[in-house]
Amino acid sequence: MAHIVNHNPATVHPPAGGYSMGLELMQHRRLLFISGQVPEKTDGTVPEGFEAQCEQAWRNVTEVLAAAGLGVEHLVKVTTFLTDRTQVVTNRTIRSKVLGEHRPALTVVVVETVDSKWLLEIEAIAAE
Repeated sequence: MAHIVNHNPATVHPPAGGYSMGLELMQHRRLLFISGQVPEKTDGTVPEGFEAQCEQAWRNVTEVLAAAGLGVEHLVKVTTFLTDRTQVVTNRTIRSKVLGEHRPALTVVVVETVDSKWLLEIEAIAAE
């Protein structure tokens, strides 16, 4: 498993949303790049509401991790694309529930998604 070192220097404002300012990978064997996961179920349906969509997008991320024999503890970078600033708190709450005490590097931006029914998209990088 990769040795991951968090870098949160006292000279930089501390992370407010449960993430690390920087992560250094040492002695890793594999990198997994997870394409943007949209909130679609296996049957192609999209749940109603942001909370259900956020949970589904994270479920898709964790399924890709599992297919590679990895878990959320292997995530080193997560980028979340939201469609509205009002989703920030709910996104943070759900992400924290999924990640537990794990603190990857994070970026959250507000964008327009390719399909307007998707209220977010999540991409990630994992290492072992």
